[in-house]
Amino acid sequence: MSHIEYPEFEKIIAPYFSSKGVRMDVYIKDSDKVIDVEMQSYPQEALPLRMRYYQSMIDADNLLKGQDYDDLKASYIIFICKDDPFHDKSGKKSGLPCYTLTTKCHELQALNFNDKITKVIYNASGYEKEEDARVRDFLRFVYTNDPSKDDFSIRLTRRVENLKQSERFKEAYATMGIWEMDIRRQERKEALAEGRALGAEERSVEAAVIAVREFNIDPQLAAEKMKAPLEKVMEKLKQK
Repeated sequence: MSHIEYPEFEKIIAPYFSSKGVRMDVYIKDSDKVIDVEMQSYPQEALPLRMRYYQSMIDADNLLKGQDYDDLKASYIIFICKDDPFHDKSGKKSGLPCYTLTTKCHELQALNFNDKITKVIYNASGYEKEEDARVRDFLRFVYTNDPSKDDFSIRLTRRVENLKQSERFKEAYATMGIWEMDIRRQERKEALAEGRALGAEERSVEAAVIAVREFNIDPQLAAEKMKAPLEKVMEKLKQK
């Protein structure tokens, strides 16, 4: 890369007032390419469609009025998932550590469509199958939260621990609407899987507990955000 703009964290793109905006985890741009990196802690049932929408927002953000289509930069959307997002009809996981997707022609496989779009999905749970040692160590860290002995994993662990202690980070993280939706979606999914029927207060408590356990949000802040009684959240947290 000849020139890289400073990476933007939590970049928001909302080109129209009435359109659904997106909040991108890490957004990097240079003279000829754009890279969006997303972390997915929970399974996303609409992952392919989410990536499609992110791609449309990236294009809308990078092509100004009056520019030609060939001015569009190459784009790379990278999703790092903790679990394998793909499975066959029987429900068996595919198990690959990485899925790279580009536009292909069904009738002519050798055709180079060249729309400059590349989507990469990493499956951290398949880290043992990854051939690149550095990528393998990183995926292992994402999946197990246990760093390897390599320098990058050690530095990353220290950075994560420092962030966990940052009240500013916790507050910003808790107020992100998209994460709140993910937390509540996970809470509903877990309740359905266990055959539980939850009332409004129970749902709020469950969502707050997930925010604390999975996203390291301060219990009081999580309770306030999810509109849950703090004492019930603390009681639930004491349970295994």
